[in-house]
Amino acid sequence: MKRLVFILGMMIGCLSINAKTLIVYYSFTNNIEKIVNELSEQIDAEVVEIEPAEKGLDYAANNYAIGSAQIGAIKNNPDDSSSYPAIDPVDVNLDEFDTIIIAAPLWWSQMAAPLQTYLFHNGKEMAGKNIGLIVSSASSGISGVEEDAKRLIPDGKFLSPSLWIRSSQTPNASSLLENWLKEIDYEKLTSGIDCVSSNVATDFTVYSLSGKQLMYKSKSIASLQAGIYIINGSKTYVSR
Repeated sequence: MKRLVFILGMMIGCLSINAKTLIVYYSFTNNIEKIVNELSEQIDAEVVEIEPAEKGLDYAANNYAIGSAQIGAIKNNPDDSSSYPAIDPVDVNLDEFDTIIIAAPLWWSQMAAPLQTYLFHNGKEMAGKNIGLIVSSASSGISGVEEDAKRLIPDGKFLSPSLWIRSSQTPNASSLLENWLKEIDYEKLTSGIDCVSSNVATDFTVYSLSGKQLMYKSKSIASLQAGIYIINGSKTYVSR
């Protein structure tokens, strides 16, 4: 829910909001970390790194045997929390963000297990949010990672297309990211401009600047006089 201050006029009023973006990533070979660093140069976003609780594991040993076993456990029992490897606690309030970009390495054609853990516990809180997906892999396609993301964030608004950056393309990540942001129309997505009129598409509560409640879960502002108000409600895109 967002608290918005706007001036109500005779015509449609447009207002600015703080449309925030969160980048959540896990990186073992550092390819994803390099990609996220490049992305952070291009957009204003908070960044959260997911880290396994058990330190010092050599995922690359024995042909990535540890990672393969973790992915196998998740595939066998995807609804059981014990199937997912433990990760360090993550302190982030997802309610503050409108867009979440997931940056994930591919393990055995699936999303890396530690990142799946985070989404298993937090994916439902991402309902209704814009979800972008960036995947790094050496060769194989990313459809399995996309399926994992949509399973773990069942009510997310997934942006299309996802961005696949092959390991060999990591040095060119800057231009690939720039093109992808244009493809998903990121600037418009996060411009933070909402328009409100007397014909609205959602419920909201209206307060005076002194904090007095004037309307509760109303669908019409037609009775309000021109002035400055506080709205507590979902973002509303409407026309008159």
